[in-house]
Amino acid sequence: MQSLERRLGLFSIITISISSMLGSGIFVLPGIGFETTGPSLFLAFLFSAITILPAAMSKAELATAMPTSGGTYIYIERTFGPLAGTVAGLGLFISILLKASFALIGLGTYFIVFSTLPLMPTIMIFLGAIVLLNIFGVGKVSSMLTIILGISLVSLAILAGMSVSSWEQANMVPLMTNGWDGLASATALVFVSFAGVTKVAAIAEEVKDPEKNLPRGILLSLLIVTILYCAVSFILAGVFPTGEIAGDIKPIFTLAKSVAGSWVGNFIALVAVLTMVNTSNAGILAGSRFPFAMSRDRLLPEQLGKLHPRFLTPLASIILSGIIVATVLLTMDVAKIAKLASAFMIMIYMVENLAVIVLREKRPQWYKPGYKAPLYPTLQVLGILSGFALLYAMGSLAILAIGSIAVPGILFYALYAKNRTNRKGVLGIKGKRIDLLEEASLPQRHFNFYEAKRAAQVVVTLFGKERSSDMLIEMGVALAHHGDVEVASIIEVPEQTTLQDVADEPAEVRSLRRRVNAMALAKDEQITFDPIVSHDVARSVFAISQCVHCDWLLTEWRGRSQGALTIHKPIGWLKSHLHCNLAIFKDAGVRYIQKIIVLLNDDRNDKVALETADHLAEVNKASVTIAKFLPDSTSAEVVAQKLEELKGLKFSCTPCTEATIIQGESMVSSVIAETVNYDLFILGSKAHTFKRSIMGADDDRMIAKAACSVLAVHASAFTNN
Repeated sequence: MQSLERRLGLFSIITISISSMLGSGIFVLPGIGFETTGPSLFLAFLFSAITILPAAMSKAELATAMPTSGGTYIYIERTFGPLAGTVAGLGLFISILLKASFALIGLGTYFIVFSTLPLMPTIMIFLGAIVLLNIFGVGKVSSMLTIILGISLVSLAILAGMSVSSWEQANMVPLMTNGWDGLASATALVFVSFAGVTKVAAIAEEVKDPEKNLPRGILLSLLIVTILYCAVSFILAGVFPTGEIAGDIKPIFTLAKSVAGSWVGNFIALVAVLTMVNTSNAGILAGSRFPFAMSRDRLLPEQLGKLHPRFLTPLASIILSGIIVATVLLTMDVAKIAKLASAFMIMIYMVENLAVIVLREKRPQWYKPGYKAPLYPTLQVLGILSGFALLYAMGSLAILAIGSIAVPGILFYALYAKNRTNRKGVLGIKGKRIDLLEEASLPQRHFNFYEAKRAAQVVVTLFGKERSSDMLIEMGVALAHHGDVEVASIIEVPEQTTLQDVADEPAEVRSLRRRVNAMALAKDEQITFDPIVSHDVARSVFAISQCVHCDWLLTEWRGRSQGALTIHKPIGWLKSHLHCNLAIFKDAGVRYIQKIIVLLNDDRNDKVALETADHLAEVNKASVTIAKFLPDSTSAEVVAQKLEELKGLKFSCTPCTEATIIQGESMVSSVIAETVNYDLFILGSKAHTFKRSIMGADDDRMIAKAACSVLAVHASAFTNN
C-alpha cells in the first residue's frame, strides 16, 4: 500500500494546529464569555485548555496507531462499531459546520467595519463564495496559511502589549460576576475555541517522527494558544468595565480602536476577516468530507460519496454542508451556535478518551501506536469526568445538543445503515460473542485453507506477542503425544482492511514457518503451520478448534498486565464454550522440565490437570509433586487426612510421585512461594466470568506471579472428564 511522504516537521504541526484554533474563538467569543462570567474569562480559557489536554494526548495516540484512518470518525467506528461511527460522524459533521457558522458570523461582523452592507447578507455572500471555492477544488489555499497565521499572532501580541498601559485593577472586581457556576458555564462555552487542536492528528501519516513530533506539536500549539487566549481576555477585562465589553461580538476591534485609534482598529478588523475566512473555509472543507467518507462506508446514501466528474470534489456533500451552515446562521443566535458546537466537541473528546481505554484493554494486534498517552488510564478517566462536568455546567442545552445528534443518528442507523454493513468494531469483536455459537464457519484467509474436517490432537494459537513461539509449539508437541499439531498464526487486521489486500507474508511469519518446518523434521512429528488473516480473532480460534476436532487448544497468556483495567485473554469467555480442553501457558524461560508441581482444587479440572502432569512427566522424564492448599487454621488431623488422599493418587507412567500440603494465610502467596522449587506449575483454570474479568481471580494471579513456567488447564464443558 502506498503511503504519503513524511515531510511535516514540528514547526509545520504547530502552524497547522494553531491555524485550526485561531479565529472566532479569540475575535468573537470573549464578548459572549464576559456576559457569562465577567473578568474571570481568562480562567475559563485556562480551565478549558486543561480539560482538553487528555483528549489531545489520546488523539495523538490514536493517530499514530491509525495514521491513514481519516480522522476521529474512523477512530470511533473502528473501536465501537458502525452505530457509534454513524452517531459520531454526524456529530462531528454538525459540530464542524457549527464552528464554521460561528466563524462566518465573526467574519461578517468584522467585515462590516469596511462595508455598509447589512450583516446577514454579507455573511451569506461569503458563504456562497466559500462553497463555490470548495466545489471548484481550490478550498486549500495553503500557501497563505502561514502568512495569515503569522500576521494574526504578531498583531494580537502587539495589541496586547500596547493595551497594558490602559489596564486597570478596578475593572477586575468582581472577578466572577456569576460565581463558580458562571465560570463553569464559561469554561464549557469557550471549549470550542480549542476544538482544532487535534486536527493535525488526521495527517499523522505525513509527519516526521510522529511518535515525537505529534504530541510535542499538539502540546506546544495548545500552550501557545492558551497563553494568547488568556492574555488577550485578561487585557480586555482590565481595559474595559464588564458591562461595556459584555456582548460585543467584535471585541478585538473595540480594543484596538480604543487603545490605538481607528487606523489600527481597521487593520485588526482586516486581520480578523482574513483569519476567519481561512477558519470558515476549513470548516466547510473538513465538514463536507464526513458525509463523503460515511457514504463510502455505506452508512449514508451513496450520492454523498460521488465526485464531480470535472472538479473531482464531493459536490453533493459540499452543497449539503453549505445548506446546513445557512440554516444555522438564519435560525440561531451566535451564543447558541458557540454552545452547541462546544457541547458536540466535549462529547467527541470524551469518546476519544474512552476509545483509548477500549483499545488498550482489548488489545487488537493491529493497534500499535508509535506514541502512547502518559498516565494511562488516569489521564483518560480525568478527561471523561471533566467532560461530564462541563456538560453538566451547560445544563439542558448540552442534553439538547447531544440528543439532537444521537437520537437521529441511532434512528438513521437502525432504519438505513444497519443492513448495509456487517462490521462490529473492536468492542463488538472482543466482547461477548453469541454469534460464534450460532455460526462457527472458518474465517476468510489469504494464505492457506484448512482441509475439511482435518483432525489434529493439539491446536497451538499464536498471536504475535509470545515470549517464545518455539517453546509454546514444543509444549503443544508434548501435549499431542505424537499426534498431529496444528500451528495457527493469526494476523489480525482492522475491519476496514480487505483480507485479500494482505498480499505478502510478513517477515516474522516467514521466519516462523521456517522454524516450524525445521522442528517437525528434527522431532519427526507431524506439525502443520497455517497463517490466518482475520478481522475477528475469537471467530478464528473457535472455528479452527471446531474444524480440526482437536483435543487441546493451547495459547499463551502471561497473566494480568500491570496498569490494565481488565484481564484480557485472546479467547476470553469462549473457554466455557469450546468443545476441547484449553491449556494456557506462561513461559518463564525454563527449557528443561525436571520437576512438576500440580495443584488440585477439588473441581472438574483436577482430573485433566493430573493426567496432563502425568503425561508431561513421562515426556520430560520428570518427577511430579501433587499439592493441595489448606489454611493455617486447618487442624492437624485434617491435614494428615488430605495428605493421605493425595498419596493415594497413582500414576500409570510417572516413576516418581510425591504429595505435599501447602499451608499459609493466603493461597496465592503460599503457592507462589512454593513454585520457586519447580520447573512447571500445573493448575486448573476457572471459568470466565464478568467479575473475574474486572477483579481477577486466584488462578490468574498465580499465573502472573509464579516463579516457574505455568500450564493452566480447563476441561471442556462438552466432554466427560
